[in-house]
Amino acid sequence: MEPIQLTERLGRWSSGRGPLYLLLADRLRRLIDEGELPLGTLLPPDRALAAALAVGRGTVVAAYDLLRLEGRIVRRQGSGTRVAGPVPDAGPETTDAPAFLHLLEPRDGVILLACAAPDAPPPELVEAYQRAVVDLAARRGDIGYHPSGDTVLRQALAEHYTGRGVPTAPEQIVVTNGGQQALSLLARALTRPGEQVLVEAPTYPGALEAFREVLAVPRALPVGLAGFEAAVRDHRPAFAYVIATCQNPTGGMLSGLAGSRLASAAASAGVPLVEDEVLAHLAFPGEDVPPPLAAHAPGVISVGSLSKLVWGGLRVGWVRAPEPLAARLSRLRAVHDIGGNIPAQLAAAHLLPALAALRQRRAAQLKANHDHLRAELAAQLPDWQAPPARGGQVLWVRLPHGDGVSFVQTALRHGVAVLPGSGLDAGGGSREHVRVHFVPSPEELTEAVRRLALAWRAYDQAARSLTAPPQLAV
Repeated sequence: MEPIQLTERLGRWSSGRGPLYLLLADRLRRLIDEGELPLGTLLPPDRALAAALAVGRGTVVAAYDLLRLEGRIVRRQGSGTRVAGPVPDAGPETTDAPAFLHLLEPRDGVILLACAAPDAPPPELVEAYQRAVVDLAARRGDIGYHPSGDTVLRQALAEHYTGRGVPTAPEQIVVTNGGQQALSLLARALTRPGEQVLVEAPTYPGALEAFREVLAVPRALPVGLAGFEAAVRDHRPAFAYVIATCQNPTGGMLSGLAGSRLASAAASAGVPLVEDEVLAHLAFPGEDVPPPLAAHAPGVISVGSLSKLVWGGLRVGWVRAPEPLAARLSRLRAVHDIGGNIPAQLAAAHLLPALAALRQRRAAQLKANHDHLRAELAAQLPDWQAPPARGGQVLWVRLPHGDGVSFVQTALRHGVAVLPGSGLDAGGGSREHVRVHFVPSPEELTEAVRRLALAWRAYDQAARSLTAPPQLAV
């Protein structure tokens, strides 16, 4: 393709915010993903495209390198730069994380161990909606648009945090359509294109997607954000994101002392610290749950949701933040959807006082499932390493060899879907891991492990055949 042809297709690619190389890569990415640059298209050389766009050669090189790392282009000495095609993110035969939204919908005959949430609404939710209907019947003079969230729920959430040792005013609460929207709003509010965000490796893949969507660059640190202070000095991040309790996917917990040090270090450095508490209420019975990080520093931003504790279909999440940031998040929220579902928010307000009993019942069930899954893995796949979790819904499993990306394809063909570890690691590691959740019944987990064992035997046999020395002819 001639540089002038590509320039015409790029259009006003540089009109956004952020470094030019990111804007150029974003526009090329769209052209590739939408099919305007078909598979095999020969792209212009660095210097030629840079001259046509009136930018430095380094801008084009950096954009090309980013797309190469994503797998969208291939660069070979002597063969030029060619389009490799869009990164598969919705095909039926992939389970690569974080692009796993297609796995949310059930598929015939496939046991889904990729996306974890309760598989049925509990009786408490039905009762809460019945009470919410009564509340709605009594409402007058309310058009129902509340970008910050319904005042009843905001007040209930403020009391919920205050009861956990974090004094909170309703003005500090912004209600969202689930925890994922909360992360998306925070990413838009706190970052500009090209800025870095400190994250754990591994971490929740949906967070990585939210940050990358606004062209932020996740910078990986060990779980618990070990090395935080040095990373702040070296990279000057826009903010840091941590799952301190029931970490996803390792199931670990940051001790109270470690959490206090992290919160204090973030406050001293002036770096906003976002704590994802979506799984914080799923600690196993008997575990010593540390206080929220916001209890150590008032500027910590907390993200919560009822989707993992109550039901995924209850799209109610929230952000607890300093008032100026909360007001900004409300303005951003209004641009997208004006407000959330008021009946759902009223039901959530009725649920909050009943969370203790629901949490106790669900945590006990998850602990039993966790033990059952680990026992089945030990019996049928003894070479796999599945360390125990202290809470949450998933196991972080290390394979004896190979990589998760290729194994999950084999597993899917055997009727079970799990997530490869590389999609949860912003640093490009964890390729030897897979994430497996233990929400289903013990019977379904037993069948899932049976299928995983069959898949592993097929995968292992194929790997050995590829590495076996050739037979000598006699």
